[in-house]
Amino acid sequence: MAAAAAARLLRLAPRRLQVPKASPLAALSFPLPRTAPLAAASGRRQRFCAAAQASASAPAAAATGAAGEAVGEFRKRLRVADVKGGEDEGAAWVGKELAVRGWVRTCRAQRTVTFVEVNDGSCLSNMQCVLTPETEGYDQIDSVTTGASVLVEGVVASSQGGKQKVELKVSKITVIGKSDPTSFPIQKKRASREFLRTVAHLRPRTNTFGAVARVRNALAYATHKFFQDNGFVWVSSPIITASDCEGAGEQFYVTTLLSNSAEGGSLLKDIPATKDGRVDWSQDFFCKPAFLTVSGQLNGETYASALFDIYTFGPTFRAENSNTARHLAEFWMIEPELAFADLNDDMACATAYLQYVVKYILENCKEDMDFFNTWVEKGIIDRLNDVVEKNFIHLSYTDAVELLLGSKKEFEFPVKWGLDLQSEHERYITEVALGGRPVIIRDYPKEIKAFYMRENDDGKTVAAMDLLVPRVGELIGGSQREERLDYLEARLDEQNLNKESYWWYLDLRRYGSVPHAGFGLGFERLVQFATGIDNIRDAIPFPRVPGSAEF
Repeated sequence: MAAAAAARLLRLAPRRLQVPKASPLAALSFPLPRTAPLAAASGRRQRFCAAAQASASAPAAAATGAAGEAVGEFRKRLRVADVKGGEDEGAAWVGKELAVRGWVRTCRAQRTVTFVEVNDGSCLSNMQCVLTPETEGYDQIDSVTTGASVLVEGVVASSQGGKQKVELKVSKITVIGKSDPTSFPIQKKRASREFLRTVAHLRPRTNTFGAVARVRNALAYATHKFFQDNGFVWVSSPIITASDCEGAGEQFYVTTLLSNSAEGGSLLKDIPATKDGRVDWSQDFFCKPAFLTVSGQLNGETYASALFDIYTFGPTFRAENSNTARHLAEFWMIEPELAFADLNDDMACATAYLQYVVKYILENCKEDMDFFNTWVEKGIIDRLNDVVEKNFIHLSYTDAVELLLGSKKEFEFPVKWGLDLQSEHERYITEVALGGRPVIIRDYPKEIKAFYMRENDDGKTVAAMDLLVPRVGELIGGSQREERLDYLEARLDEQNLNKESYWWYLDLRRYGSVPHAGFGLGFERLVQFATGIDNIRDAIPFPRVPGSAEF
């Protein structure tokens, strides 16, 4: 029986892609050095494949008439960062053969030699490739233009120039994909970020956006590592929801009532309506109004009520018609929830998380961070080191208001107890009043906070907190959640929210309720904070904003 099952698997396995030997892509597969863990894993895969083939080869051949081919082994591919990313900047590779695949940044032809800068996206540095008329494939040099993709093979040598330690003496060059130099929109000259947003499909090939993408990736990895190492369970919260976590009503509807089958889309008269002229949501896909989520928090609380500590990390959406450098319609949120925890635990977790991820990128993205420090925000490395090394402090909302009033500074927005703090207030507190130190403001008036935040004993404030950092202002917002059923129901009534829509959320307070707390962090704001990028539209690969959903 096992042999028959293995035979079926082999018949269903996808065949390995066959590349004609004459094709330039055939050269893309070649032995690469492997690390010990990868080699060990590969060995296990080889043993497993051998055993499966041995047990199934005869039945498979008898049943199909052909043994088929095993799927090829996957191995990590060598990148420019692997060569030039070490402290010696590639000196250890001198004299070794190397193949580089990537995209041409520049091509400079001189009388007897041509210099081609190739970048494969793994790091900021290009590989300088040196070609002569004797180089195989040199007859294609007119096609080696900015934006073209190439495969270059040769021997690593010490560089005669001062910009890099090593270069590649090319023995063979192959043009994989041509690029029309007259129409390729990204040239050597600097382009504005506003222009690059119009070609967002190509902007990752620039130094700035390549660096942003790598740091964003490192922050995402560090996020998962922090929570996983601390015993949190990652939960996939739904993107489609019937509830409004924030109670602000700024949500995108999800509906199938607007059909695309008719030419030009649905007519208003075709949308089902009730007798009083309202949309008849009972005829819709979910039989009720449904939205794109603004937060995974409420769903996260359900799993924290069973798994102790959890976190969500996924896309969220807000239909706020704000065309500013601080707002996106689609963005990612990190939202941990801690069971058996109060606001103090919440603040400690937020502080530890932020210090961890900032330290991670400072240690693992040095080249990109040096680039940001030089070209985007001078002093950013010192600013981030302050976050890692300085103790965070916290003060109450009331104390923060008194601090602002005592400053005698003229603010654009008024300062008064009961009003929410604006970005200018938050930045003054953290950048000026506290000398660049991160600060947590806690215990806000309940009228300006969400329904799920736990009411304090004074009856006027809730156990909420905002973590403020220099240059950005609020980076993290969190609270202790209201675990008392009667208080939560009263808050829903106060904010005119339909309790029937939150029946499952209220059940958490009926069956084994516990004190719990959590926070939310807009991932793009974290990317801004870590890179110095001033417009949030440049902190996400494909920004979604009012009037624009390109790419």
